[in-house]
Amino acid sequence: MKPHRLTFRTTLAAGISTLPALSFAQGLPTIDPPSRGTGSGIMQTIRNYGYDMILLVALLVVAAMFIGVCYHAYGTYAEIHTGRKTWGEFGLTVAVGAVLLVIGIWLLTEATGIL
Repeated sequence: MKPHRLTFRTTLAAGISTLPALSFAQGLPTIDPPSRGTGSGIMQTIRNYGYDMILLVALLVVAAMFIGVCYHAYGTYAEIHTGRKTWGEFGLTVAVGAVLLVIGIWLLTEATGIL
């Protein structure tokens, strides 16, 4: 084996072995505390994180309801142009959808308030 090839392999092995020592954790993000604070112990902190997760699920449910109402209203609007629906039915669809969204938001707000 040639001497310069052995030197290169030795240098490469030394460089790879010191690579973990060169990594720094300064740029890692920190975990935000829960919205209700960390609490007095680990169980209270876990409960507060659970509350935040339930609020996120409730937000996703309301977003899905909104998308469903918009999809149905768009379908009704498309059927107006084919003559199968009227503008009155479109208005009724939008009004009932808005009422359902308000009721859904109110119920989810009440449910998260119980927690």
